[in-house]
Amino acid sequence: MTQAVVDRLKAQFEERVLETSDAFGDHELVIAVTDWVEVAQFMKDDGDLQMDHFIDLTAIDYPERESARFDVVLMLRSSVTGARIRMRTYVKDGEEPGTLSEVWSGANWAEREIWDMFGIKFKDHPDLRRILLYEEFVGHPLRKDYPIDKAQPLVPYREVDDTDKLPPFGIEEGQPFARIDWESRLAGSDNQVSPAIGVQQGQRRTLSDSEAAQQIQARIAERMAKDE
Repeated sequence: MTQAVVDRLKAQFEERVLETSDAFGDHELVIAVTDWVEVAQFMKDDGDLQMDHFIDLTAIDYPERESARFDVVLMLRSSVTGARIRMRTYVKDGEEPGTLSEVWSGANWAEREIWDMFGIKFKDHPDLRRILLYEEFVGHPLRKDYPIDKAQPLVPYREVDDTDKLPPFGIEEGQPFARIDWESRLAGSDNQVSPAIGVQQGQRRTLSDSEAAQQIQARIAERMAKDE
């Protein structure tokens, strides 16, 4: 069934379908960024295709690729025929694909997430702003060139009317994970800590060797002894 979708699109758009593939049964076509919205709209409206189910929209960063840095990938399904298709386009750094939010409303937030994480703007998007991070956040953390130890500016805690919200951790808010003072955070807590967490996050020693971790282990051992 999905091969019929590819055939229908090739018949309609001819050479504007740049590539097709069906690796592992996943059918995919590649189109130019200038045809992005037109082909998407056709897939939804065409009576033979009826791609009415928006599954997801995401991006992939290939900073070493000179022709176009990003892949933007759209995944669709027809609730009528059950066919699935994946459409991909190549986007240069700074290039703006057209928004699909007028085709599928679910693309609105997906495009905001791509902007938030990768810095790809979508032309004519009605409300392109961050969706996971706060507005003062500097950079786009899923880009391959985003520094893993980058510190972010501290921002005032925002009160939201009629909304219950837990306050942040105070002075640690906005710091990269590796700079958090985990020994102080865990002191007096019964939470167990993976011995590898410190090494994974760039700490100089594993937390299993820290004073906080030793205190935790001692309390656990004491509790187990009482239970016996």
